[in-house]
Amino acid sequence: MKRIQSRENPFFRELLKIATSARNRKQSAKTLLDGTHLIGSFLDAGLKPLHVLLNAASHSVEIEALKERMQGIPVTELDGKLFAEISELKTATGMLALIEVQKPGPADFSFGLLLEDIQDPGNLGSIIRTSAAAGCDGVFLSPGCADAWSPKVLRAAMGGHFCTRIHECQDLPEVASAFKGMKLATSLRAEASLYECDLSGDVAFMFGNEGAGLSESLSKHATHEIRIPMPGGIESLNVAAASAICAFEAVRQRLCKGGRQ
Repeated sequence: MKRIQSRENPFFRELLKIATSARNRKQSAKTLLDGTHLIGSFLDAGLKPLHVLLNAASHSVEIEALKERMQGIPVTELDGKLFAEISELKTATGMLALIEVQKPGPADFSFGLLLEDIQDPGNLGSIIRTSAAAGCDGVFLSPGCADAWSPKVLRAAMGGHFCTRIHECQDLPEVASAFKGMKLATSLRAEASLYECDLSGDVAFMFGNEGAGLSESLSKHATHEIRIPMPGGIESLNVAAASAICAFEAVRQRLCKGGRQ
């Protein structure tokens, strides 16, 4: 096992760039998984990291169990201060993994989310987690979205990245135009309720920026405008909450149509 004690170490400097720079993550097509839970989810998906990084001061049964699952993967120990520079966790678990950013595969889908300029990493991660849990087979991000493979988005998604296809830097109007199924945009002005729509077929939900909403160039591709009924005193919902409500209403309808409760 190698050990790094200096900030001038070339490998450490590469790791620091990947941890702190979206540009470097995109150029290298690599990112870091921070923490044992996220690394465990990655392994559960049948994937293997490029390199394992350990805090020399941290030891736990959980870390040892994960190391056993990654036999043959290079392991490097970092001094505690160096580890803290590349880990954003306030209470670090003592393990990071360097991975290749997954290529999403085919762009065809039957149940997807189109996300336009979602800039908050927590929101984007929550939506990716929702899409994975709901069984979406495509998540499409405009160029103005937060970096899907940043440490903050990865943590918020809790392993969702490894269970769905994420297409970054997409021309969403083009994606919407090519999709032949139902395309839904939420609007406070819409007359039709989400719960009045038949969502059992091919469907794409479109969600816009936290403040500005959907652009006109994307919203004009919607086949249906819908509203989420809100009988309380709140005017609107957080985009991550709205996406979860919509996606799981589609799940409910599909399960009911299939005769499952």
